Amino acid sequence: MRIVCLDLEGVLVPEIWIAFADATGIPELRRTTRDEPDYDKLMRFRLDLLREKGLKLGDIQRVIGTMEPLEGAKAFANAVREKTQLIILSDTFEQFAKPLMAKLGYPTLFCNSLTAEADGTVSGYTLRQKDGKKHAVLAFKSINMEIFAAGDSFNDLSMIQEADRGCLFRAPDSIRAQCGDIPWEDSYTGLLNRIDDFLNQ
Repeated sequence: MRIVCLDLEGVLVPEIWIAFADATGIPELRRTTRDEPDYDKLMRFRLDLLREKGLKLGDIQRVIGTMEPLEGAKAFANAVREKTQLIILSDTFEQFAKPLMAKLGYPTLFCNSLTAEADGTVSGYTLRQKDGKKHAVLAFKSINMEIFAAGDSFNDLSMIQEADRGCLFRAPDSIRAQCGDIPWEDSYTGLLNRIDDFLNQ
């Protein structure tokens, strides 16, 4: 069986932390896994900044509630799901993702979890697994699945490289330049064509 694994933010929905940075006027929160390959370092920076600014989980969730999928994303996701199973592998958090999953028609999502205190202070996070996207692909392959994977950030590279086929999607030039061996697409039409080629090979 052949299935599709996609990143979430930057592929199907806007970057949550960038939207929150814009809503709060805190430009430092615009830093994402497109900029920082070390996810633990990035999250420690974010949590320290939230504490410093007195921002709580509810503040982030209110911004997420106003967000919509990227233009064309829901139709693209539906088109993929008509052809095969679609699994979203994301480093976002279950406390962030639910409203966005509803707007995408509830595709299957594997993500991480936040720890919040009673007053809503975000005190930590729990990764599903270190390098979880890569290990999810390895687990699917261990039960004889064939995988197409796509994403836009540093933390997607090992997933794409481990998959049977895949590509970057709307990745910044800095990542494309470092990964000349990985093909890329900038449109859902192009990405769907690659998926079709994979499914029909």
